[in-house]
Amino acid sequence: METSPDPGISGLGDSPITPDPEVAFQTTGNYFALTGQSSAVNHPLDGFGEICDCRAMTMPRMTLVSLIAGSLGAVAADSVPPTPHSFRKLVLTDEFWCEGAYFGDFNHDGAMDVCGGPFWWQGPDFKIRHEYRPADKTTTAKRPDGTEVTFPGYSGAKGAINDYSDNFLTYADDFNGDGWTDIIVYGLPGTDAYWYENPKAGAAGEATQHWARHQAVDTLDNESPRYGDINGDGKPDAVCNSKGFLGFASADPEHPAQPWAWHSISPKGSWHKYTHGVGFGDVNGDGRADFLEQNGWWEQPGSLAGDPVWKSHPFPFAAGSGTAGGAQMHVVDFNNDHLNDVLTTLDPHGYGLVWYEQTRDHGPTSFKPHTIVGKQAADSKYGVVFSQAHAIELADIDGDGIQDFITGKRFWAHGPTGDVEPNAPAVLYWFKTVRNPDKSVDFIPYLIDSDSGVGTQVAAADLNGDGLPEVIVGNKKGVFVFMHELAAPDRK
Repeated sequence: METSPDPGISGLGDSPITPDPEVAFQTTGNYFALTGQSSAVNHPLDGFGEICDCRAMTMPRMTLVSLIAGSLGAVAADSVPPTPHSFRKLVLTDEFWCEGAYFGDFNHDGAMDVCGGPFWWQGPDFKIRHEYRPADKTTTAKRPDGTEVTFPGYSGAKGAINDYSDNFLTYADDFNGDGWTDIIVYGLPGTDAYWYENPKAGAAGEATQHWARHQAVDTLDNESPRYGDINGDGKPDAVCNSKGFLGFASADPEHPAQPWAWHSISPKGSWHKYTHGVGFGDVNGDGRADFLEQNGWWEQPGSLAGDPVWKSHPFPFAAGSGTAGGAQMHVVDFNNDHLNDVLTTLDPHGYGLVWYEQTRDHGPTSFKPHTIVGKQAADSKYGVVFSQAHAIELADIDGDGIQDFITGKRFWAHGPTGDVEPNAPAVLYWFKTVRNPDKSVDFIPYLIDSDSGVGTQVAAADLNGDGLPEVIVGNKKGVFVFMHELAAPDRK
């Protein structure tokens, strides 16, 4: 509908503030209340002050971070080896529209685009923004002097109150088989999920109307619902809980505009719209994807005819009261022992990032926990501490054929006074997976950014065709793309 450069913010001065997509570590700050606090982080590394290349930070840089900004969590621990991989930050918008952004070639020009909230940004430079669904939300807030200002989107980092968008996660796929990539929006937990049909506007990306909306899932619950093929039919499903049941929803490819069919895999339980933690993958090595949740895993049977209840295997992956329960839970053989392990957050509104090593030493499948990031610097081999790892994504960042992962701090999950360390730097890390000969694993942390973090989703994809995955973030600070860059080998 709308085609324009990303607009500035009205009412904040004599002229709009337009984010420069080429500026790394661009700060937005908090324009309103919270005297003495700011969501902006001044990063003094490399002598650039606020503006510097967004290089993955290694020792001695991480040690410097601990001295000047201890809340980043890096302390003098095991040295982090240098890496040639770095990231250049693009600020697509500093407005809050979503907590999950994704990617796809929406205009068939051969360049990958990025979507988040009611917009998609046209690649390869992401400077032109298109509105594919209504974007009429505005927020009115008060400046410290008491005057009011109105700006586009939800409150987020620009406001002083807690607020949530209508877009918790975003995915993209060709849902109707017409060869064009559509967009699916997982809204606020407990609401319906909808997919938006690409109008096939062509390389220019022009559309005279909003994309047609189709209901996908009736009542999609959980704060970390997934999108992927859990039933083995080669077609992705919405994997979540709904109305008290664990399960998944599948589209009918012959009738793509119809609501997706729900398949329960559990008896009715206490799972609700704000339950945390969902994953799927082959835990027991039988070639079928199993369902993971905070209190265990559910074994997929040999036949799904009639929607049978899957066998429950209790295990406290992220058990506990309150907000415990993980985020995206991943099933990966990290230590190459031919047994799949589990990666999860312990509390997406507190502390803890753990991988569970699968063991079969004493009969049935069990798991041995290994802390990656804990509550204190001493809990981590590399001294990294941050809270609220509300999103995790796998990606082979360094191209060695082994899955690494990306995570970080969710900024203001419950507003400027909620949860632990709500105003600590919104860090974003990638963790390199290193397999040791004794089957132990190191996860080496590399700081991507300290003024973005994650939302309820973080995505990774090769956006420019160079074989290196970029990182995509949508959250209460805005929408960001981190372009992956590889330094030339040092030939000295």
